[in-house]
Amino acid sequence: MADMARLSATVYGRVQGVYFRYFVRNIARRLGLKGYVRNLGSGDAVEVQAEGEKPQLDRLLEQIKVGPPGAWVKRVEIDWSDYSGRFTNFSIRY
Repeated sequence: MADMARLSATVYGRVQGVYFRYFVRNIARRLGLKGYVRNLGSGDAVEVQAEGEKPQLDRLLEQIKVGPPGAWVKRVEIDWSDYSGRFTNFSIRY
């Protein structure tokens, strides 16, 4: 089994109101990742918390840096940490 890890990412730009959360959720589920995505109160950022196999997290990160059509990703702040196993699925938090 590949190394397990946790990815914490904050994505800045035009990432709210462009289906960014659904985009991330769908990709994360397809990759077998667990965690959540949510809008931040600033109106220009989305938080992603994802756990799973490191290669799958890298693939998610590649997609996050681009985003769905209509999004404009200005920057992504990334933090890697140890896998916790605390998530049971990948969801959108409101």
